[in-house]
Amino acid sequence: MTREQPADFRTLMAGFPTGVTIVTTADADGAPWGMTLTSLCSVSLEPPILLVCMRRGSPTLEAIQGGSGFAVNLLHRRARATAELFASGARDRFDRVSWRMAGTAAGPHLFDSAHTIADCRVTSDHVVGDHVVVMGQVTSVVRLGEEQQPLLYGMRRFETWPDTEDRLSYDFIS
Repeated sequence: MTREQPADFRTLMAGFPTGVTIVTTADADGAPWGMTLTSLCSVSLEPPILLVCMRRGSPTLEAIQGGSGFAVNLLHRRARATAELFASGARDRFDRVSWRMAGTAAGPHLFDSAHTIADCRVTSDHVVGDHVVVMGQVTSVVRLGEEQQPLLYGMRRFETWPDTEDRLSYDFIS
């Protein structure tokens, strides 16, 4: 591998805009953990399974692997500050946002920052290069509030869907 390849790969992936999510969990002592990521993909509709990709050595990944579940908080367009906070690695991130973990939640729900939250049970994980692919079976989905416009990330910046009256609606899962 040449030195240029990692930079070229980053450029390639920067050109692929995607939604922004914060994956959350609690460790064995009940302490909350979470991180911003854009590596989220649907895998199966029956049963409902998704995957997230997380950097090896991440404390959030370690908490997920030490437990049995995680929550996927899909961020809305007004949650850029929360996305940046959870990407920063700040230890006090959960002291600076509103969250709750009640009942059968698989991880903290960031109810002020998310438009939709999925609770997932870990079904498997696989080391791939410097990341781990974690498969999660979705056990519940909660749609929140009025703000449904997703936060997007691409070209190394945050954006939102343009406001338009000419929206087409498709149900598509690969």
